[in-house]
Amino acid sequence: MGTAERREAPDEGVVAQVRTRPDGGAPGRGTAAAGHGTSGRRDDVEYVGEPEDSRGKASYRPLWVEEPARRRRLPDPVRTAAVRAVLLIAVTLIQAMVAFLSTLAGSWLAFPMVISSVVSTILATWGVLDVWVTRQVWNQRNGVVSVPSSTARALRRERRRARRRERSAQRAEARIRRRGGAGQLSHP
Repeated sequence: MGTAERREAPDEGVVAQVRTRPDGGAPGRGTAAAGHGTSGRRDDVEYVGEPEDSRGKASYRPLWVEEPARRRRLPDPVRTAAVRAVLLIAVTLIQAMVAFLSTLAGSWLAFPMVISSVVSTILATWGVLDVWVTRQVWNQRNGVVSVPSSTARALRRERRRARRRERSAQRAEARIRRRGGAGQLSHP
């Protein structure tokens, strides 16, 4: 027995009823792909109009479906550096275009724009390098890189050891105070 699926048709608001063949109509099973016969006709599609609920009104369909992000959001310092770099690059491209057009027009503005474009290119290069360096520093400080030799992991380990030593020293000092100085070799 065949199954039916609802698919969006090329026309807005029209839903197509797609009927599949009992054999599945899958390519590679001795038949052509579903709906793509040798004549090029689609005999298995029937356009049925706007989808309706039980009361005869058109049902609500969301404009988009939320999908989970494929990649995590950039850390704030890295994102700030990236925005700064994009702005610098945009300004550089605009200056280069104005320099080119004013050179073609023979304007007096051509020379100052060429000079400022060169300076802007240097600044844009710095901005891109800033993004790269900020990202590397963030990864190293916050332990994003999960490698046994990660600097962040070693730093966390050192901090943990220091906190343990500090706590044990505080406990020992509190113990000595409770005893009233007993156990000390000399009294200050």
